[in-house]
Amino acid sequence: MDNGLFNSVYNPDVLSCITNLSNDEVFTPPEIANKMLDLLPQELFENPDTTFLDPACKSGVFLREIAKRLIKGLEHQMPNLEKRLAHIFTKQLFGISITELTSLLSRRSVYCSKYPSSKFSVYQFSEEQPHGNIIFQRINHTWENGRCKYCGASKSEYDRDNSFETHAYQFIHIKNAEDLFKMKFDVIIGNPPYQLSDGGGGAGKSSTPIYQHFVNQAKKLRPQYLSMIIPSRWFAGGKGLDDFRQSMLNDEHIKNIVDYADSKSCFPNGVDIPGGICYFLWDSNYKGTCSVINYSKNGERNETIRSLNEFPIFIRYNEAVSIVKKVLSKKENTLNSMISSRRPFGLDSSTEFDQDGEIILRSSSGLGKIQKSKITSGLEYVGKWKVIVSKVSFEHAGVPDKEGMMRVLSVIQKLAPQSACTESYLLAASFNTELECDNFISYLKTKLVRFLIMQSLASMNMTKASYQFVPIVSFQKSWNDSELYARYKISEHEIDFIESVIRPMV
Repeated sequence: MDNGLFNSVYNPDVLSCITNLSNDEVFTPPEIANKMLDLLPQELFENPDTTFLDPACKSGVFLREIAKRLIKGLEHQMPNLEKRLAHIFTKQLFGISITELTSLLSRRSVYCSKYPSSKFSVYQFSEEQPHGNIIFQRINHTWENGRCKYCGASKSEYDRDNSFETHAYQFIHIKNAEDLFKMKFDVIIGNPPYQLSDGGGGAGKSSTPIYQHFVNQAKKLRPQYLSMIIPSRWFAGGKGLDDFRQSMLNDEHIKNIVDYADSKSCFPNGVDIPGGICYFLWDSNYKGTCSVINYSKNGERNETIRSLNEFPIFIRYNEAVSIVKKVLSKKENTLNSMISSRRPFGLDSSTEFDQDGEIILRSSSGLGKIQKSKITSGLEYVGKWKVIVSKVSFEHAGVPDKEGMMRVLSVIQKLAPQSACTESYLLAASFNTELECDNFISYLKTKLVRFLIMQSLASMNMTKASYQFVPIVSFQKSWNDSELYARYKISEHEIDFIESVIRPMV
């Protein structure tokens, strides 16, 4: 074996240059793959019995980087390079590709040949095993009521002929994943697909997250270690992720979470994942608190040790935890009990104005009038003074701007009596007097309130749950930040942090 040739083909720059297939199937940069591997006990790479599985191979970067570590780590035990390679590739590294294309790419990255049984492969597998240990099998979805019972994909979108990928990922479309290799894995690591269309929403553009299925399936295999890089939306939101969030927050085996509020800090090739990206290490032999590392947009690192289940959601920023605790310690009711659900007046965004209408309607297209008979809910609020807020945040995907700051709230507007709004807005509060409306608006514009809202944001979409940490105070008076900081005993250090991440709002 020519060591110079072997070293040259393992060039991380090759995979660094690959961009993403889509926002659902994102290639992992080698630098991030190695940061994830750094979280593992390094003696694993010196043990010839350690087995590794990537259940969602795309570029093969995880298996490739693991191979490089094993080649070095087993050198003393297996001085002969060819025998060492044979052992590593046949006994220690295993993968399941997500598409036929990525199976070829992964084999090329790991074995230096997309045909592992060919003479160009670093280790030449037998003709009976032409795929090596990186498998791919075209799987069909199992349809129930128009959706896949395993992943929630829409039949109308993914019931395809053989000329298209089904995106029915093998690892999560099987009842017993143990049957794939019939062996136990010490380490399961990878970057699973993130979401698939579920056929809902406008023009069928709604998507359902699927990465949680990979995490749950991996846990069923009972590895010693599990590490995956997934969207951070599970922290506080995400369609159908409530059970997954509670499972993760109450899992004391999670030893590390590394979080990037801006996904582009993790995926530098322009990949934009709403709500950011994170990776974690799950250790079957560990039980305790979690090391949480935040990376800001400018690369600053903050680490602390904390329990994951202190709150109903996971608060992303370490510096925010003490602030939220101080606010909640007063045991005041919170604004999520006041904020309306979607469609506060039963009016969707396509509601048309009426020339002879008697109710003023605020919609995303402006102000107009409608007949009162069109209002199907919230009639008790029509005659009151009201404050409405946009149901989307000011920032795209809830990501801080280039200076790492956020405004959070986009639209805050006062509506006079005999008015309503479409589903583009949430009804934040209603009052008998205009003065209370004005005082409530001054409260929402404070940095502390918007900072507390920010802690519950997992994307640009906002719901009543986004206000779960904001206390209800008296709205007989106007509010400013100095008064609120004093009321909740916010320290100078905490004030500096709030002021560093929340923009003024006039």
